[in-house]
Amino acid sequence: MSKPSRRPASYDNPWKEVLEGYFPDFMAFFFPAAHGDIDWAGGHEFLAKELRRVTPDAAVGERRVDELVKVWRRDGAEAWVLVHVEVQSQEDTRFAERMYVYNYRLFDRFHRHVVSLAVLGDETESWRPDRFESSLWGCRASLEFPIIKLVDYRAQWAALDADRNPFAAVVMAYLKALETRADAFNRQVWKLTLVRRLYERGYEREDILNLFRFIDWVLALPKELDERFWQQMHQYEEAQRMPYITSIERIGMERGMMKGMEKGMEKGMERALARLLQLKFGVIPDSFAQRLQGLDVARLEELMEVAMQADSLETFAQALKLEPA
Repeated sequence: MSKPSRRPASYDNPWKEVLEGYFPDFMAFFFPAAHGDIDWAGGHEFLAKELRRVTPDAAVGERRVDELVKVWRRDGAEAWVLVHVEVQSQEDTRFAERMYVYNYRLFDRFHRHVVSLAVLGDETESWRPDRFESSLWGCRASLEFPIIKLVDYRAQWAALDADRNPFAAVVMAYLKALETRADAFNRQVWKLTLVRRLYERGYEREDILNLFRFIDWVLALPKELDERFWQQMHQYEEAQRMPYITSIERIGMERGMMKGMEKGMEKGMERALARLLQLKFGVIPDSFAQRLQGLDVARLEELMEVAMQADSLETFAQALKLEPA
């Protein structure tokens, strides 16, 4: 496992946090051939400003992570790696086009060789966009790029369970989040199982805390089950004599509901509920986010439980008394 980044954690998107914190592990897990061609001793650099210059049209609130990373190849050549992590519940018909546009914009602006890679988190087995092509009158423009489909790892559970790469834990948590969308009790069981796995695999304390933040976010629980989970974690950590997660340091983590912190609790729950809706249904209408503002804790708790059980935005909209956009 590579050394996690010391940059400040970004809790707005845990996918972004684990990607930036464990980028060499990300490449080793999903794109091993490319990983082997990179001189990791030379370091790597995230180029957020450069990426923003070519993606000013990126929609706010879209559930995807785009990263641009500068690396050095073993032969000494510089390369830029454009990584798209799509975390969505439905296919995007313009995804391949966007990959092409970002690629040529970066090349045109910076004249660097750009490698585009994609990780897809949707559940549509047949949707595998790995190329874009446009042609007319003998003129053709195209881009082919490698993709990873997270649902393919369902058939590799045993291998994931034996893998110490942190992205094995990330993929396992994501797959169980998809599987338990309508089963909160089973979700609570799997959340405890996956967190305990972090200890059993011998991860360092910092890695356990980093990976827990992702698991805690992606496997969000309604209030009663969340409390039960924390009680069980406390008992487990006391038995292991490793009070990492249930120690006072967890107060610094952004959780959907943080005990003992009245100030800002409503905002924290609003964000947690919005993230849960995005995880299940994709980009949510602005009207939903606006309607959640100002609700008290009790009402937000009710809506969290509704969201856990809802099978569509329409169902949740009825509880929220809104028409889905």
